[in-house]
Amino acid sequence: MEDSGKKRYNPEELEEFRILIEKKIAQAREDLNMLRADNVNDISDTTPTYKDLDEGAITQSRLENDAQAQRLQDFIEKLEAALLRIQNGTYGICSVTGKLIPKERLRAVPHTTKSIEAKLNRDKRK
Repeated sequence: MEDSGKKRYNPEELEEFRILIEKKIAQAREDLNMLRADNVNDISDTTPTYKDLDEGAITQSRLENDAQAQRLQDFIEKLEAALLRIQNGTYGICSVTGKLIPKERLRAVPHTTKSIEAKLNRDKRK
C-alpha cells in the first residue's frame, strides 16, 4: 500500500477527492431530480390510458421510484459528510483502525469511513 507511512492526505490529494465527490453529488442530484419529475408526471397525468388498468404495476413503480430516490438522498448525504471530513482534515482516515484508507478504495467509494480491513472484520462479526 503506497500510503502506509502517512497519517493524512496532503492538500493536493484532498482536492482530487473533493472534485470527485462534488461530481458524484451533482450526478446524484440530477438523477434524484429526474426521479422526482417522473413521479410528478405520473401523478399529474390523469388522462385515462391502458396503464390505468394495471394499478398494481403503477403502485409498484412508484414504490420503486420512492426507494431509489431515498437511496440517492442517502448517498448524497454521505457524500456531503465526506466533504465535511475533507474540510476538517479527517477524510480518508478509517474510523475503526485510525489508519489511512487507500486511495483506490476512496476513489471507488469516496464516502467510505472504513478501510477494507475494518469492513471485513465487521462483516465477520455479523
